[in-house]
Amino acid sequence: MDIVDIQHEIEALPAEQQTALLNWLAERDRVQWDIEIERDFSPGGSGTKLVDHVKGQVRSGESRPLADSKPPR
Repeated sequence: MDIVDIQHEIEALPAEQQTALLNWLAERDRVQWDIEIERDFSPGGSGTKLVDHVKGQVRSGESRPLADSKPPR
C-alpha cells in the first residue's frame, strides 16, 4: 500500500474516524517532537552549542534572560 492508497482510504472514513485519526497523528507528532527536543538539549546534544552560546551572551551582558525583560508598552 502506498501513500495515495492510504489517502483514499482515509477519505473513505466517516468524519468522526478521520477526526480520531487526526488526533492520533497530532499526539504522535507531539510525542516525537518532545523526544527530539529532549535529545537535542541533553548534554552532548545538537542544541547544547546554542544554549552555551546564549549563556555566554548573558554572562557578557550582550543579552539578558527573557525573564528579566520588560514587556513592551
